[in-house]
Amino acid sequence: MEIFGLIPSFGGFLYTAIAFVVALSIIVAVHEYGHYIVGRWSGIHAEVFSLGFGPRICSWVDKRGTRWQVAALPFGGYVKFLGDSDPASGQDTATLDGLSAAQKRRTMHGAPLWARSATVLAGPMFNFLMAIMLFATLIALRGVPLEAPVVGDVRSLPGFDDALRPGDRILGLDGIDTPDTAGLSLALQALRPDQSTQYRILRDGLEQTIVGPFPLPAVVDAVQPGSAAQQSGMLPGDVVLAVDGQPVAAFEALRDVVGASEGRALLMRIWRDGTELDVTLTPRRMDLPTADGGFETRWLIGVNGGLAFSPQTRMPGVVESLDLGLGQTLVIIRTSLSGLWHMLSGAISSCNLSGPLGIAETSAAAASAGAVSFVWFIATLSTAVGLMNLFPIPVLDGGHLVFHVYEAAFRRPPSPRVLNAMMMVGLVVLVSLMVFALTNDIFCP
Repeated sequence: MEIFGLIPSFGGFLYTAIAFVVALSIIVAVHEYGHYIVGRWSGIHAEVFSLGFGPRICSWVDKRGTRWQVAALPFGGYVKFLGDSDPASGQDTATLDGLSAAQKRRTMHGAPLWARSATVLAGPMFNFLMAIMLFATLIALRGVPLEAPVVGDVRSLPGFDDALRPGDRILGLDGIDTPDTAGLSLALQALRPDQSTQYRILRDGLEQTIVGPFPLPAVVDAVQPGSAAQQSGMLPGDVVLAVDGQPVAAFEALRDVVGASEGRALLMRIWRDGTELDVTLTPRRMDLPTADGGFETRWLIGVNGGLAFSPQTRMPGVVESLDLGLGQTLVIIRTSLSGLWHMLSGAISSCNLSGPLGIAETSAAAASAGAVSFVWFIATLSTAVGLMNLFPIPVLDGGHLVFHVYEAAFRRPPSPRVLNAMMMVGLVVLVSLMVFALTNDIFCP
């Protein structure tokens, strides 16, 4: 039984809260552990490792003298090193003045610059590493397609119960040869949408021609968390037969109809496991990244299309999986930076910036979609958190690294007065961004 499927029975609010706290706690724990472990390796002593803020719920002290605690407010965490006056690593001057040179070496403020920089950088890097490993694991479990286009599982589609069979080697589509997976992709792009397609296949060692479903039907392969489709009750495997009475033969046609809706409510006739039903939903205007690094605005319902069959796959090796996981992480980083730039320049709506409420709703929707969706969401959010912490804003890790660059260039750290002033500016900027994002959650459609 899927454990995430049990959570909604406790109520929508509690479900959202649990999913959000679980996702955030995992990401924060990994981030702060990066600071802690690299600091320890660098000779800097951690006095407190806290998951959450506020009053302690439970705690224990390890053999190295570090207090590990869980606090009441599960919206972040921190590592307080020796000599810190607060979780933001402000200097505790009174404590530092009373330490010997050897003891000061064990503080964040008395350690060499390389040790401090490595400790600060480790938090975001651990977020990226976790994302890479999670993506790599999910990709490995899902598998990657074979070089030859061979049918794996066959979707249940109306009118084509036994046309294709697992193990069929697809040699051609409507007269277009498909020698490999790349050839299959080219053939799919060249096909004209229709109710059926002529397949040339190799089955049980014999070449034959059959009539099967259009390879890219109007089938729902995945429903995006928090989308209009999910809120309307659409499920993976649903087949869209018609929109507002207009027959739909391919996913491309569905996309065109939705794109032309201009946000008008659509009545969709759905085929689900042999039963037809009607679903009404309203497309939402979204800004999507393009291959050239830009963005385009489209009306979407939040579903991904898929093939009429799933190709046979193989399990990639460790190195290949990690490479694919790294690639997915880099895509998220590039898209996030591009999106931020386009928002600042006014090219796309600032409503694309989600706040805590939006993230909480998305985490709940991802959890309700199953463990794979939830883990993928955690990896995506971990990448975003790591990237955000590298922004050159005082209070964040990126701001501390800017101070370290200044110290390396001028052979001395910024004065305490300048540091305190910059930290206040950074705090104001950060709080302002959080309020702005929260406003988006409330007022943006």
